[in-house]
Amino acid sequence: MHAAVIAATGLFTPAERVTNAELVEAYNAFVEVHNARHAAEITAGQVEALAPSSVEFIEKASGIKSRYVMNRSGVVDPEVMHPLIPERPNDELSIMAEIGVAAAKDAIRRWGKDASQIDAVVCAASNMQRAYPAMAIEIQQALGIDGFGFDMNVACSSATFGIKTAADYIATGSARAVLVVNPEITSGHLNFRDRDSHFIFGDVATAVIVERADQATGGWDILGTRLKTVFSNNIRNNFGFLNRTAPGSEGAVDKLFVQEGRKVFREVVPMVSEMIVTHAADLGIDPTALKRLWLHQANINMNDLIGRRVLGRDPSPEENVIILDEFANTSSAGSIIAFHRSHEDFAPGETGLICSFGAGYSAGTVFVRRR
Repeated sequence: MHAAVIAATGLFTPAERVTNAELVEAYNAFVEVHNARHAAEITAGQVEALAPSSVEFIEKASGIKSRYVMNRSGVVDPEVMHPLIPERPNDELSIMAEIGVAAAKDAIRRWGKDASQIDAVVCAASNMQRAYPAMAIEIQQALGIDGFGFDMNVACSSATFGIKTAADYIATGSARAVLVVNPEITSGHLNFRDRDSHFIFGDVATAVIVERADQATGGWDILGTRLKTVFSNNIRNNFGFLNRTAPGSEGAVDKLFVQEGRKVFREVVPMVSEMIVTHAADLGIDPTALKRLWLHQANINMNDLIGRRVLGRDPSPEENVIILDEFANTSSAGSIIAFHRSHEDFAPGETGLICSFGAGYSAGTVFVRRR
C-alpha cells in the first residue's frame, strides 16, 4: 500500500463578477413586474405576491457579498435572469472542460512536473453539462494525459469524494498521480427568480493533484479520508434526460436548485460536526488542536457553528477560512478554494482539515499534515 499526498492545487476564476446590489436590482425589477402583472390574482388571494430582496437580507442569511460568473449580462437582466452561454460545436472544447483545463494547468504548474506523469483524471462536480462522453476524458485529452478518466457527482461533496478516490488509486498502485478537477458553473442551475436562493451560487473551477508520497516533493500527507451519505430531499435538482419523457414538466421549479434551508441547517451541522470529531479521534488527532479548517463554503452561519463544535471555542478567521464572501457557494470547489488560498503559513507537521458537505446528504473529511 502506498501513502498519498496532496501535491498541488489550482484555481480558475471567471473574469466577470456580480455584486449583491446588482442581483437585488435585477430581482426586485422582476418582482415589481410580476406583482403588477398578477395584481388582480394577488388581491383575490389566488397568487402570492413576491417579496423584494435586499443586500442586508442576503449578507445576514449567508455571508455572501459577491460571486464570479461565466456570464453576467443574462444574470443581471430582469428579462433573462440566467447566464447566456452559447452551445459549442461538438468538435470544440466544452466550456466546463475549458475551465477545468485552466484550473488543472495552474495545479500542474505549481506541481512542477509534466502532465504525462498523471495516470488518471477524475472530473468531480455537482452539475455535468452532458451525460457523455465524460468531461474527465475530454480534459484528459486536452492535457495530453495517458491512462483513464471518469466523471463523478456527489453534489457539493464531489471534491472530497474525488480526493478519497484518488488516494485509494494511489494506495493500490493503480496510479502514480491522479488529477481531480472540479469545474462548477453553478449559475446555470440557480433559479434567479427565487428570493431565498437567487444569491447563493457562483462559478469557478479547482484542481487537486494527488500523488504517491515516495515520489512527491513537499505537499501534504493525507492522514485519513472518510465519506458519509444519508438520503435527503432537502436539497434537490431534478433536471435530467428523463424530463423530456414527461411533456410539460421541463419548466418546473424543481428542475433547478431547490432546498429547504432551515432543515438543511438543522440536520447537516450536527451530522458533519460529529463526523469530523469522530474521524479525528479514530486517527489520534485532537480536533481542538487543528490549525485550520477548510470547510465547504455554503453559509457562514453553518461554518461558524461547525467550527465552534469542532474546535470547542469560537474559531478565529485564520482557523476557519471563509471565502464565500467573495466567491459565494461554488459547490464542490469551495473547500478547495479555501485550502488553495490559505495554507502557505503552515510549518511541517501542522495539521488541518478539508471538509465538504451538501446534497445527498453527503459529507467528506480529508485530514492533512504539512510535509
